[in-house]
Amino acid sequence: MNRVPILRMGRFLLVTIQVDLQDQTALQLQDDLANEVQRHRARGVLIDISALEIVDSFIGRMLSDIAGIASVLDAQTVVVGMQPAVAITLVELGLSLHGVSTALNVEKGMALLERRTGGFAAPAVAARNARA
Repeated sequence: MNRVPILRMGRFLLVTIQVDLQDQTALQLQDDLANEVQRHRARGVLIDISALEIVDSFIGRMLSDIAGIASVLDAQTVVVGMQPAVAITLVELGLSLHGVSTALNVEKGMALLERRTGGFAAPAVAARNARA
């Protein structure tokens, strides 16, 4: 089974999905992300789906579930790079992606996470800056 890599960037986690997700891979990603959010005390999760040309209802629910799990663990989730065909499909399927924020690209998604979580800096740097 393939695993989707999860990169740590300061207080955020970055997931770039480069392959069409099979159901088992999507479930493994959900578990891996929950563990990584807890382990790193991540404040945000950014999921880049720009390489996905098709999203079915299962993957749509998985994205919403990841956002819900991250929220319970005190992290925000932003999905970026959604292709127009994917957006149309999600709307046609009636999936609202509850709890998922979206942005056009990784740069705008990171900026959104920074605004919502109070910054990108690692906790030690943020604490030092707060004292200054």
